[in-house]
Amino acid sequence: MSSETIEHSPLHILFFPFMAHGHMIPMVDMAKLFASKGVKTTILTTPLNVPFIFKAIENSKTISNINIQTINFPCVEAGLPEGCENFHSIPSPEFAPLFFKSTVLLKEGFEQQLSLLHPDCVVADMFFTWTTDSSVKFDIPRIVFHGISLFSMCASICMEIHKPYEKASSDSELFVIPNLPGEIKITRIQVMDYFNNDVWTKRRKTIRESEKKSFGVLVNSFYELEGDYADYYRNVIGKRAWQIGPLFLCNKDKEQNKYRGEKSSIDENEWQKWLDTKEANSVVYVSFGSIAAFSDSQLKEIAIGLEASGKSFIWVVKKSKKDGEEAWLPEGYERRIEGKGLIIRGWAPQVLILEHEAIGAFITHCGWNSILEGVGAGVPFITWPVSAEQFYNEKLVVDVLKIGVPVGAKKWSLFTDIDDSVKRDAVEKSVRKILGKEEEAEEMRNKTKLLSKLARKAVIEGGSSDLELDAFIAELGSLRG
Repeated sequence: MSSETIEHSPLHILFFPFMAHGHMIPMVDMAKLFASKGVKTTILTTPLNVPFIFKAIENSKTISNINIQTINFPCVEAGLPEGCENFHSIPSPEFAPLFFKSTVLLKEGFEQQLSLLHPDCVVADMFFTWTTDSSVKFDIPRIVFHGISLFSMCASICMEIHKPYEKASSDSELFVIPNLPGEIKITRIQVMDYFNNDVWTKRRKTIRESEKKSFGVLVNSFYELEGDYADYYRNVIGKRAWQIGPLFLCNKDKEQNKYRGEKSSIDENEWQKWLDTKEANSVVYVSFGSIAAFSDSQLKEIAIGLEASGKSFIWVVKKSKKDGEEAWLPEGYERRIEGKGLIIRGWAPQVLILEHEAIGAFITHCGWNSILEGVGAGVPFITWPVSAEQFYNEKLVVDVLKIGVPVGAKKWSLFTDIDDSVKRDAVEKSVRKILGKEEEAEEMRNKTKLLSKLARKAVIEGGSSDLELDAFIAELGSLRG
């Protein structure tokens, strides 16, 4: 191909998301965003994940710039059940480490696609650490997508370097994360398992080493949200990063937002009509993401706390309705909350619900996608972190941005043995507080609504994220020989 042909052909980026909803959704949004800039985009996945991705892009105006390619995932060879091509399809948490480990079996198919397509750049999920060496083999720059905040990346690196948790006198003693802007305090029990867990420690080390050899990091965030930590990441830690989010705002209409994720478990008219009967900022939306699985006893505490608050609520629960009363619900509960509470079992169109004017607060596990969607909707938070980097995100929301109140979750846990120490009184108190008329609640609402405006401004032409996106595309273009 002549240099003139290269110069006039569009850039081509290969996106390779980890096969889990929380990772695939933002990366598909990213592919749509790049496509809107005239970049040719290819999304690489396994066959059983194609319908999920196609549904998310089929209503996009830029679909002509988006291609989907597949590589096989030999599940049975990996020791996984046949058809287990998505993290959410593993039969039990015990299979989680195996699922992560076995993704290296995608390497051969990935390299075949690089040889066939030879894109200008690969954007691969942080868990696909082996893609860095594969990309080097084909002289293609690899970009890392973490899918988390810069705040949490900075906090994690500071913790790894200085290990302040080793000096804490007890699990509950607050200590400052060294060198991190903002005097951020955390406890050992909120991070201990994360750092003492051998599997996670080894995985984090591999991710860091892979990132060092990569071209840089694309971040689903915007400068106005965590500018101090963007500066710290680049100038102090010394890593290259481009903030190009919030990525979900690339979806300009209701139809595109409706099909992000799985098919909704509730008819749109049902929740829409229900919310239309409520006053502005009067309803709390409750969702803990697609992975966290609380015990029946903890779900019962949530149920009783929500009812006792006297406030209206929409609660998304990962439970299917079985015959008779469900063990996690108090007897006669749904009859008592009729008109006051709406329970959605399964998947909900979260972005659309959060953007309804009746929603006044969001009880969340502090996953980064959920935080961004809440900020985008201008809704303050009740924070209930569980695992991964979620306790860091809580600190950003509560202590730095001051747009949320903690429910009181104390212990980091992964998949199983989730901390069930939060009782009904804490749920009731936090809901009353954040939906109240007091000055503190009003201030949080005003701050979040301002951040919502800044988020939307960031992604329009000339906004901070739009300029970073243009700068990244221009730099990628300059690498073409």
